[in-house]
Amino acid sequence: MTAIIILAAGPSSRFGSPKQNVNYKGETLLQLAIKNALAVSETILVVLGANRELIEFSIKDKPVDILYNSDWAEGMASSISLAANKLQSDYLQITSALFMLCDQPYADKAVLQQLIDATLNSEKGIIASAYNDTLGAPVLFKSKYFPYLLALKGKEGAKKLIMQHADDVQSIPFPLGSVDIDTVEDYEGLI
Repeated sequence: MTAIIILAAGPSSRFGSPKQNVNYKGETLLQLAIKNALAVSETILVVLGANRELIEFSIKDKPVDILYNSDWAEGMASSISLAANKLQSDYLQITSALFMLCDQPYADKAVLQQLIDATLNSEKGIIASAYNDTLGAPVLFKSKYFPYLLALKGKEGAKKLIMQHADDVQSIPFPLGSVDIDTVEDYEGLI
């Protein structure tokens, strides 16, 4: 079973307001990410941090486990390790974890399903999205990598593990993965 972890704890400092709440096609970016995640998995963890009180109300009615990362200012690693710890303590049936960002609007059901399906046909322990000559999110880690996820520190995200274990990575083409909403200009380009 695959759990999907939506990382949404960042302060949106370059955007100027919580980008998790930005409206796209009638729902917020975070609601859209949750909808896509629920289309392929029953186990969804959403990690909130900065601006939690401005964001959480919009997803209270969703069937997701909301985690609060009080150490969000330390960087993405703290959110990843928080989620990995939760999986290892409360979700023992989970055999893989798919990490996605709430600001990649094109990470839809089809993309997520492709990553999950790849685990069935691949011996590789990491299934990563490929775009712009790099590998990144959404990215799936089989459970043998959970201890590595727990050990991440500071600003480093999962990309560090992808690079360290390059021989155990299968890539899935996701050209639109390069579209993420970091600035108001990015958002205006999206809409």
